[in-house]
Amino acid sequence: MVENPGSAGNAANPADPADPANRAYPALTYRDPRVAVDFLEKAFGFEQRHVYEGEDGGIVHAELRLGDAWILLGPAAESGPMGGLGPAAVYVVVADPDAHHTRAVETGAEIVMPLSDMDYGSREYAAKDPEGNLWSFGTYRPGV
Repeated sequence: MVENPGSAGNAANPADPADPANRAYPALTYRDPRVAVDFLEKAFGFEQRHVYEGEDGGIVHAELRLGDAWILLGPAAESGPMGGLGPAAVYVVVADPDAHHTRAVETGAEIVMPLSDMDYGSREYAAKDPEGNLWSFGTYRPGV
């Protein structure tokens, strides 16, 4: 690991890991955000926190939560900064990967990596959502 000498952990440093502003929120785009929200709730246990609809009733922005993990999602676009992107990969820490895996299987999620004990101490599995994004769930906590 390379340390930046200017990155001492203090509130004045924007890279301070204790600063609540320093968080990553994956933002995914979907051809049908409503189907994605429904799938993520049923298969993976995410809950809707904020869902904003456009004039046509379609979802233009959604925020979903699973414990302390948050994701953002919206409609795919043909152009613009989020246009034309391919599938994404998201890793989420869960307390009980066995129960989480069971839920995903029972709702018909496509499991692409079976529940496994990894060499680095994590227990995890991976599944795809209906639009091909890869979701991994396990006990590994980056940085801990």
